Amino acid sequence: MTNDPLSIINLSQKSDPAHSDMILMNDFKGESEDSRVALVESVSRVIKSGWYVLGNEVKGFEREWARVCGVNHSVGVGNGMDAIEIAFRSLGIGAGDEVITSPMTAFATVLGIFRAGATPVLADIEPATGLLSANSVERCLSKRTRALLLVHLYGQIRAMDLWQDLCSRNGISLIEDCAQAHLASIDDKVAGSFGVAGAYSFYPTKNLGALGDAGMLVTNVPEVAEKAARIRNYGQTDRYHHSEFGLNSRLDEIQAAVLLERLKWLPKATERRQAIAAAYRAGICNSLVELLSEPEERSAHVYHLFVITCSQRDALQSYLSKFGIQTLIHYPVPVHLQGPCLDVKRDRVGLKNSERHADSCLSLPCHPQMDDNDVFKVIEAVNSFQPK
Repeated sequence: MTNDPLSIINLSQKSDPAHSDMILMNDFKGESEDSRVALVESVSRVIKSGWYVLGNEVKGFEREWARVCGVNHSVGVGNGMDAIEIAFRSLGIGAGDEVITSPMTAFATVLGIFRAGATPVLADIEPATGLLSANSVERCLSKRTRALLLVHLYGQIRAMDLWQDLCSRNGISLIEDCAQAHLASIDDKVAGSFGVAGAYSFYPTKNLGALGDAGMLVTNVPEVAEKAARIRNYGQTDRYHHSEFGLNSRLDEIQAAVLLERLKWLPKATERRQAIAAAYRAGICNSLVELLSEPEERSAHVYHLFVITCSQRDALQSYLSKFGIQTLIHYPVPVHLQGPCLDVKRDRVGLKNSERHADSCLSLPCHPQMDDNDVFKVIEAVNSFQPK
């Protein structure tokens, strides 16, 4: 992607008042007719094959996703949360072990740790990015710490040398939650390939989304991949022979076929997200609104979400709605304030940055179906916001 947003989206233009359709956070109906036809053909291919679970479509998508991520192994599973649980179980991390992660994430991140039998420990975030704070992680380390589950929140990827070094120095495993980070990279090294394993979600709203639930575990460690493949299929080694307790977490053939098809469009869709984000960065200039830190020069964020912060977030959200702009909050309640997690272990100095972020963050539309006029409209509306 070019570094000049004006070469992609002309910010000197004004939005067209006649263009008044609601700008959605995700516009599945806005996908092209060509893409819909291709998806129907991919589903028909599976139906005609007569093989619906763990067949050639899954094998083909596993190969392609491993290639895209630059890893040796991919294991298709039922969803992103299962990928997290299976990653820990494949590494022998469970009862009595602690896993450090972020409270600013989807609840599935922490639920995957719980389901593996391990104990989550919550570290605080950096205000400028919403990502984990290394200083807070250091305070959370204990003799029981076995892993760091690093969340690439909003499609950002940052400071992976730091995280690899921290885990290496402390003898713990680095696991990546890549649910929002499809194709995110540093120096062309893709999310999921930095640690011992990465967990992907292909929920429909993701940058690469299925037509239902789907997930993937990626790794360069053959033993992890082999165990993950057993766990996802009842712990089965050969048919009717079970070496351990497993799960029913198999990626369906239809979803794998859909993902194989949509993968063809992912690079172009990612470039469009990056172009929209660049336009937002260049165009949004309201002093009441703060943007997250720009990507490091070596990094390629993929903008699953474009997130701003505003001390008067609720008023801004209501204001944008009047302009036909849908927004969402990711996430309004941090993990440690969720009912089942009130007593979860955490950084001893507190999680104040996470709480402030949850109170002020707002996600703007940023998806490939947006046209330039949509982008102008969002920028103008954000810039015109002045609370009463």
